[in-house]
Amino acid sequence: MAARDVLRDWLVEALRTLGGSATVIDVSREVWRAHQRDIEASGDLVYTWQYDLRWAATNLRKEGRLAQNKRGEPWRLT
Repeated sequence: MAARDVLRDWLVEALRTLGGSATVIDVSREVWRAHQRDIEASGDLVYTWQYDLRWAATNLRKEGRLAQNKRGEPWRLT
C-alpha cells in the first residue's frame, strides 16, 4: 500500500523518465502508468493522489529540487 509521502519520489521518478521537464498532466500520466496498482491499493490515496502530487511539487520547490514555475508552465527538476 502506498502512502502520501511516496508521491515525492514518484514525481521525481516521473520527471526523470520524461527527460527532466514535463507538464503536470504528463507527470500525472507517467505516475499513473508506473504506479496505478499501488495507487488503487492505497485506500483513500486513490481519491487524492493528484492533489497530493501537487503538494509534493510545492514541497520539492521549497527544497530547491524542483524549479519555480508559473501556472501552466512545465515542472522541471533542478
